[in-house]
Amino acid sequence: MKVAVVTGSNKGIGFALVEKLAELYKPTGGWHVFLTARDEQRGHRACEQLHRKGLPVKFHQLDICDGLSRKRFVGFLTSEYAGGINLLVNNAGILYKDQSSAKFAENARVTIDTNFTSTLDFTLECLPILADDSRLVNMCSFLARVAYRKLGEKQREKFSSPMTLEELRALMDGFVRHADTGDYEQHGWHNMTYGLSKLALTKATSILGDMLKDDPRRILINACCPGYVNTDMTDHKGTKTPEQGADTPFFLATLPVGITEPNSQFVHDRKIHRWL
Repeated sequence: MKVAVVTGSNKGIGFALVEKLAELYKPTGGWHVFLTARDEQRGHRACEQLHRKGLPVKFHQLDICDGLSRKRFVGFLTSEYAGGINLLVNNAGILYKDQSSAKFAENARVTIDTNFTSTLDFTLECLPILADDSRLVNMCSFLARVAYRKLGEKQREKFSSPMTLEELRALMDGFVRHADTGDYEQHGWHNMTYGLSKLALTKATSILGDMLKDDPRRILINACCPGYVNTDMTDHKGTKTPEQGADTPFFLATLPVGITEPNSQFVHDRKIHRWL
C-alpha cells in the first residue's frame, strides 16, 4: 500500500489537495491518503465530508509544532507501512493577520517556528521512511521573493550563498532574537515575518535537494506557490479557488516516476521560477 500525507489539510488548499489525490488514487485501490489536522474533531469532520463523496481518505492527528505529535505520527507510519511514505506535502502553516493584537516578537517566533523550524523538523523526521521515487512538496509563497528583496544586502548575500541546514536555522534564530530585542532592522531584517518564514523554507528545500541528489531512492523535492487563494488565511480575498490553488502542489506531488525535473526548484503555475 502506498501512502500520501498532506499536513494541515482539514480546510483550504490542503483539503482541496487531499480531495484531488483521493480522486486520482481511488480507482487504483493501492493508496492510503492521509488528511491531518491539529484538532481531531475538525479533522474527522473534514474526512466525513470526503467520505460522503465516496473518497476513502484516512485521518491522523498531527500538530507539526508538537514534537510528541510528530513522533506519534511518524511512529504510526513506520509501524503500519513497511514501504514508507510515497508523497508528503508540507501544507500546514500560519499567517498573522494585519489586525492581530500579537506583539511583533510573538509573531516572529510563532511564524518562524510553524512555517520553517517545525516544518523542517517534521521533514527530517520523515526522510528515513520516504519510499523510492517519493515526492516531497513544501508549500511556500511568492511573498518569499518579496521578503528576500527587502532584506539588507548582507542578509540577502547569506540567503543567496551556499549554507547548511544548521546555518539556516541559526540565521532564522537570529531574526527571532532580534525581533524580540527590537533591533531587527539594524541587522538587515524587516517585518514581513510570513514572507521570511517562506523564504527560509524555500532555502531549506534547495539545501535538502542537494542533500538528496545522490540518494538512491530518487526523491524529488520542490517548493511551490499556490497563488493568491480564497481561504481563511487570506480572509477570503484571494482570486483563486482552493481547488485552483491545489493545482501546482498536485502537479509536483504526482510527478511521474522516471523524470528528474523539476527538483529543488520553486514552482508556480506549474512553471519553474529561479530567483534565489
